[in-house]
Amino acid sequence: MISIVRRLLFFTALITIWEIIYRVNLDLQFWSVNLFPSPLLSVEALYTGFFETGILWNALTESMQRIALGFSLAVMIGAILGILIGVSKIADETLGTLVIALQSVPSIVWLPIALVILGPGPGIIFVVVLGGTWPMTMNMRMGIKNVQPILIRAAKTMGYNRSELVWKVMIPASIPSALTGARLAWAFAWRALMAAELLGRGGLGRTLMDARDFFNMELVIAIMVIISVIGLIMEYFVFRKIEQRVLSRWGLGKQ
Repeated sequence: MISIVRRLLFFTALITIWEIIYRVNLDLQFWSVNLFPSPLLSVEALYTGFFETGILWNALTESMQRIALGFSLAVMIGAILGILIGVSKIADETLGTLVIALQSVPSIVWLPIALVILGPGPGIIFVVVLGGTWPMTMNMRMGIKNVQPILIRAAKTMGYNRSELVWKVMIPASIPSALTGARLAWAFAWRALMAAELLGRGGLGRTLMDARDFFNMELVIAIMVIISVIGLIMEYFVFRKIEQRVLSRWGLGKQ
């Protein structure tokens, strides 16, 4: 409860300082008034965009549909690749090297090719999938590689074959690393989506660019607030909750 109050006080102070600077700028005009928005007017733009024009609601719906599909595919593909690379030395030396090479390439640079070949909608989702797949792959690989040798020896002593060793020992033991991979996959996929929409079509990113083109800085800030809030919701109400349960299950956190 105390931490919540601290956060509220902190953000209230920031918004208050921002509004004061905005009002001082109205009189002294250090910067162009059109380019320095008011936080209160940004809140008004939020209300208007959601409940009057509906433009923010439509953009948010489109972006959430894209991230839901892209993130899900990234986690599934990344988990499969990570397990394969983790259990197979040949795959690690070949496919693993390719993954490392592709990981160093920002996913957004694939957008021009994806737009030409796949079109605006699927092209953006493709970029989102690329953004999330590689961190998921590498963390899943790390989890498989870092399974305690004593667990593997114990499983072999109990007569586990290679398939049982992977599914009943390695994968369950790598769940904490997989969770870290999913969290990073979300972060990279969400950023890739916003970048792709800035250059592509539809969603929060394209709406932000349109607002900028019309010098509607209040709407720009409103969209940035939406993007930030979604990130906070995913961190505090999804990944952190899952993390607490996983760590408790593995005896690494508070029961």
